Amino acid sequence: MSTPNTRSWLQTLVAFDTTSRNSNLNLIEHVRDALMAQGVQVQLFKSPDGAKSNLFATLPAHDGSTQGGIVLSGHTDVVPVDGQQWDTNPFALTERDGKLYGRGTCDMKGFIAAGLALVPEFLAMPRSKPLHFALSYDEEVGCVGAPIMLAQLKLQGQHLDGCIVGEPTSMQPVVAHKGINVWRCRVHGKAAHSSLTPRGSNAIEYAARLICRIRDLADAFKANGPYDRFFDVPYTTMTTNQIRGGIAVNTLPELCEFAYEFRNLPGIAPEGIQQQVEAYVQQELLPRMRQEFADARIEFESLAGAPSFDAAEGEAISELVRALTGDRAQRKVAYATEAGLFQQAGVPTVVCGPGAISEAHKANEYVDIAQLEHCEHFLRKLGQSL
Repeated sequence: MSTPNTRSWLQTLVAFDTTSRNSNLNLIEHVRDALMAQGVQVQLFKSPDGAKSNLFATLPAHDGSTQGGIVLSGHTDVVPVDGQQWDTNPFALTERDGKLYGRGTCDMKGFIAAGLALVPEFLAMPRSKPLHFALSYDEEVGCVGAPIMLAQLKLQGQHLDGCIVGEPTSMQPVVAHKGINVWRCRVHGKAAHSSLTPRGSNAIEYAARLICRIRDLADAFKANGPYDRFFDVPYTTMTTNQIRGGIAVNTLPELCEFAYEFRNLPGIAPEGIQQQVEAYVQQELLPRMRQEFADARIEFESLAGAPSFDAAEGEAISELVRALTGDRAQRKVAYATEAGLFQQAGVPTVVCGPGAISEAHKANEYVDIAQLEHCEHFLRKLGQSL
């Protein structure tokens, strides 16, 4: 590997079990201490309960300025390994056949490690613009941490010229992704013995009607668009993925709850999609339920969400990343990242990082050493371009 420090950093980062249900403070504080020891300015933006934290670090320009410049963005949390069959310890970096195995190596501690390893070189460069690191918590459970960091930076008047989100793209620029919106629905009916169905209101059956309505909306998007041919799935999708209800085979269920998601193309307002779901409930479903049970109700709860992302090709960051990679292809993906949050905050953004997204979240997750070397080369050229 061209920079031994990258492997050392990745080994350290992987050893911190930052599964989203856990705290990431040990990792964040380790990175903070390492950066401050090199004279780097570091801020921590903690979660409301103080159990987790974002980190924002600035490597000033040669004249000491801290405004503008490029931010390298990565999330520090990883998905669980529960129930997965790993051949190695997922929290101990293991090399085999040109690959580095471990949870988060691909998604996305490899990018973070490459950036941190190059900090001494970045500091020695006569940059006319600053370079920043933005490390977040809880991206994997709905991009929870980054909005807190971005809000604080806005209050401080921090200006950023561009952002590179280092999600695994095989070091190929990604210029757009869908939004993700996850909702829970609770249908409250009335329990009764199943031999006396007119005395109750079956929550599962009414939940099923709503689930079918969600599928009808999904089918309409598939049949009628709008479409974007650059996406692997070129239309907005909707799907119900979890359901629970009932207590016995001979009892009308009083409660049924289910979770559904939709992934909207850029330009499709997620609020409008959810409004269609709730309009069906208010106009058709609840009136029918309340003919059986006056106190019937249906509740919605937003569980997670991340906005869609669509980079402007003329933006300086887009042109810079394309120039540094030599890649001008149009790539748009169905998975979500924090790029949409930075874009909403007024920061032009591109997604580009080491590793293949097909290896993320799986057992035996890995990143190719060659991909890390490619990332180092890219980041070094990025620093020199500033």
